[in-house]
Amino acid sequence: MSLSRFMQKTFGAANRGLYRGTGGKVGGKFKGAPILLLTTQGRKSGKPRVTPLMYVRDGDALVLVASSGGSPQHPSWFLNLRDRPDVEVQIGKETEQRRARVATPEERERLWPRAVEMYGGYAGYQTKTSREIPLVVLEPRG
Repeated sequence: MSLSRFMQKTFGAANRGLYRGTGGKVGGKFKGAPILLLTTQGRKSGKPRVTPLMYVRDGDALVLVASSGGSPQHPSWFLNLRDRPDVEVQIGKETEQRRARVATPEERERLWPRAVEMYGGYAGYQTKTSREIPLVVLEPRG
């Protein structure tokens, strides 16, 4: 496992516990950007997988960036929701059911600058990888 992947896993585990235990008061922001907890169903295991992620609001939708720190591979959470798009999101103490989809090219063109404005590291991640980093739109279900 690479050092970057190890750090992502370690940070994720610590953040999940602190976030859940405090209702997002601890772990609810990263460098000023809001954090949510995304629960996907593992595409291979079928087990719930919880990942803390930064997000941008776009009307009723929440937008996630599948950057994986500029890795050449998509993050596991992205692969999980691509196969099983029904997810749960926790923001603060509130949880809601959402349906995930990849942003259209037009949406990505509009939303990418907002994501980079929220967290400038995304621009650097895009230059590190040959894949286009997907944006994921989480829409309310039901």
